[in-house]
Amino acid sequence: MAASPHMLSAPLRGLVVALGDLPDPVFAAEALGPGIALDPLDDALHAPCDGEVIQCARTRHAVTLRDAAGGEWLLHLGLDTVDLAGDGFSLLVAEGERVSAGTPLLRFDADRVARQARALLTPIVLTNAVDQRLELLVTPGQVVERGEPLLLCHGEAVAGTDSASATQAVSDAGSDAASNVDECTGECTDERTDEGAEARGEATVAAASGIHARPAARLRAIARRHDVALRLITADGREADAASVSALLNLGLVQGSRVTLVARGAQRQAALAAASALLGTEEASDVPKAPGAVSPAPDAAPSGNVSTAPETAPPVSGARQAVEGLLQGVSASAGIAIGPLRRYDPPLPRVAETATDPTAEHQALAKTLESVAATLEAARHSAETQGQQEEAEIFEAHLAWLEDPALRAAAERHINAGQSAGQGWYAALQAEVERLRQSESALLAARVDDLRDLQRRVMVVLATDDGAAEAAGDDLDGAILIAREMTPSQFVAVAGRIHPLCLAAGEATSHLAILARARGIPCVAGLGEALYALEAVQARLDAPRGVLERAPDAERLAAFVAERERRQAQARSAAEQAGAAVVTRDGRQVQIAANVGSAAEAQAAARAGADGVGLLRSEFLFLGRATAPTREAQRQEYAAALAALDGKPVIVRLLDIGADKQLDYLTLPAAPNPALGERGIRLWQAFPELFETQLDALLLAGNETPAAGAATPLHLMLPMVSDVGELRWVRQRLAARAAALGVDRLPALGVMIEVPSAALCAASLAREADFFSLGTNDLTQYALAMDREVAALAAHCDVLHPGVLRLIQATLEGARGRCPVGVCGAAAGDPLAAALLVAMGVDELSLEAAGIAGLKAWLRELDAAALAARVPELLALDDGAAVRAALAAWLDASATDAPA
Repeated sequence: MAASPHMLSAPLRGLVVALGDLPDPVFAAEALGPGIALDPLDDALHAPCDGEVIQCARTRHAVTLRDAAGGEWLLHLGLDTVDLAGDGFSLLVAEGERVSAGTPLLRFDADRVARQARALLTPIVLTNAVDQRLELLVTPGQVVERGEPLLLCHGEAVAGTDSASATQAVSDAGSDAASNVDECTGECTDERTDEGAEARGEATVAAASGIHARPAARLRAIARRHDVALRLITADGREADAASVSALLNLGLVQGSRVTLVARGAQRQAALAAASALLGTEEASDVPKAPGAVSPAPDAAPSGNVSTAPETAPPVSGARQAVEGLLQGVSASAGIAIGPLRRYDPPLPRVAETATDPTAEHQALAKTLESVAATLEAARHSAETQGQQEEAEIFEAHLAWLEDPALRAAAERHINAGQSAGQGWYAALQAEVERLRQSESALLAARVDDLRDLQRRVMVVLATDDGAAEAAGDDLDGAILIAREMTPSQFVAVAGRIHPLCLAAGEATSHLAILARARGIPCVAGLGEALYALEAVQARLDAPRGVLERAPDAERLAAFVAERERRQAQARSAAEQAGAAVVTRDGRQVQIAANVGSAAEAQAAARAGADGVGLLRSEFLFLGRATAPTREAQRQEYAAALAALDGKPVIVRLLDIGADKQLDYLTLPAAPNPALGERGIRLWQAFPELFETQLDALLLAGNETPAAGAATPLHLMLPMVSDVGELRWVRQRLAARAAALGVDRLPALGVMIEVPSAALCAASLAREADFFSLGTNDLTQYALAMDREVAALAAHCDVLHPGVLRLIQATLEGARGRCPVGVCGAAAGDPLAAALLVAMGVDELSLEAAGIAGLKAWLRELDAAALAARVPELLALDDGAAVRAALAAWLDASATDAPA
């Protein structure tokens, strides 16, 4: 079929070099195909045409695009650059991604690469040419600008890639290009569109914890979302299907393990990109934050005999020490407590051991598994809608394990051998429990609790006695609960009645530890069997140090009790004044609002004394569903939230998905770094129906409550705004939808300042925005180039870093006299950061409802003007730790007590 000539533009600014003049025999001889080369004068390689990314070199130095006519263009940055193993290169796209001409494909450190490679000369080669003729539009020796026309491709539509001959030709020459072809057409095989074909890729496990239950569940979810069969193959030839969580765990993959990914199905390339990105990402939620990381607001502590105030001593190691009266374990969740010890050691439910009708038992097992799966899904959805993301991920991992075909097959084998459904399930999971217990990996051993949980959940349904659902006892209030081990579901059942928890087994990486941290319950794990030898006496738990002290003497007990009572008195006093306005000692009035995820949480915020809602995360309505919520369902939820605040402002963040928030019913573009990909406002133009349905629901809800002529208390906030053009586009769409609905009261429209460019362009944004809200979590990670989910970086990813503070200062200066500025990130709940932000000029702080009373009391004692005078010297310090130390010292000297 004849094809019209199509043009390629220059992918970077550079000097034109004829392919035959390259000091590489394979490229010079056009063994890979015809083309041209550029000697770069830029530090980024861009797409020369519209097309699809079909291959990316593992070492990030080369990308292959398929254009609209089927031509496959290899863009190879430098010569011999494969030997750099990715050093100096940053890949900006993923295989399967569609790009437009001019889209950045990769960035490179020109000086670093030039010092190590043979040359920076960059060939641009048509690798599947048959009868094509390339017409150069430039002259060798000429300098071309990026985007300038480079060549025209004439001739018949290209045929399929002759990868084998190209690889052989390059291999014979023994050059760098041989390595590249191996990278691009071997390891990342492109199999076109037939659904039965396979695609392969390589990945290295980056997470310090290796592959455990939650990443295994995510791999399984990737395979399902892209409708592919996904396998992992280790270097020694062992393999596992991603459909089986237990099989994945049996591979024993640890940090640094190299695996081959094999995907079969129509969306195999997208699945490979997503799986590779997952395996290549460190995971932070399995371990406690590093010392120095920002802690939750301390007044979010449970009431009673517990304090979760930040501690200065770092957690100790898990080695138990033989000290009289002390047991040493592992700090799993911070806090201090005192109380009597209470033991929790429920038996497994009793089930029939044998059965005479295997068919009936198979049916009973299938029905039970469906029932338990529905319960787990409901628990996952509930946790997600309440903003308890870590808890939701644990339930998701349990779901994946429950549906593991290998575990079910093992149970069915036991049933076929004459056992009952309950006994078969017990035996199948018990075998897996024993295997995990014998593992050399502490992380895999910690997954025993998860299997025990699933074992119990299914056996409870199949139990033959009424004691299946064990009682936790009636004497837990005020006690320190001790247990040999505890499953997540058992913990959730008693979490509202207990405060501290001590475990003989377990690790800081267990899911139970994650749940304890999420709920603010002090927890020490790994205390050993000696824990069970302790009598039911008064004890003191120092969770940050991992210490349980049995029967402290009178002096130590008195000091401990006095500190606890002082903090409780502070909390009571703060609660009594929670509804009052905040005015600092120097007369500054500050609004204290709440971050919420639902109408129910908005009601709780109103009861907690919130001056409004500073952030309603609207994505809670969209997550955990098979389809998008209807306009009416959204309207009802938004209206309920507005009614709960009774006329106080409610700021709703418009749908913010992408990165770590995915929707099952929406396929988002793959990205090598999702945090920098298409998310938030960047996605709305791609999904206009989803966006406009939300706008309609908000406009209708916002016009239900105001009296005639009054402004609506509804405010809309746009996430991930980079410049004022995005704000203008949304304002136009909002006005258009209001006109279509006949709505005349438009909500205030503001932007989140979470991208450095927005902070630096605050003055232009403030001319058109009604308000700003600083999203300090993302602003900090983007400003410092540190992923806030990477545990090793947590201590350094600090909002009080002078660089981040200067961006906040630029925002405040740009907004001055034009629009108010609030903060809805974690910094609002950090007492030190909150004080400094108010002194710098922030008008509103928005945090979780539990912290409102304490923060209000704290800020009433602040002399904001005096602290403002110290801001220049704080900004001149070296890093966040130095700012924290100096700020804490100043606040101590000014006699401002931190919230209890």
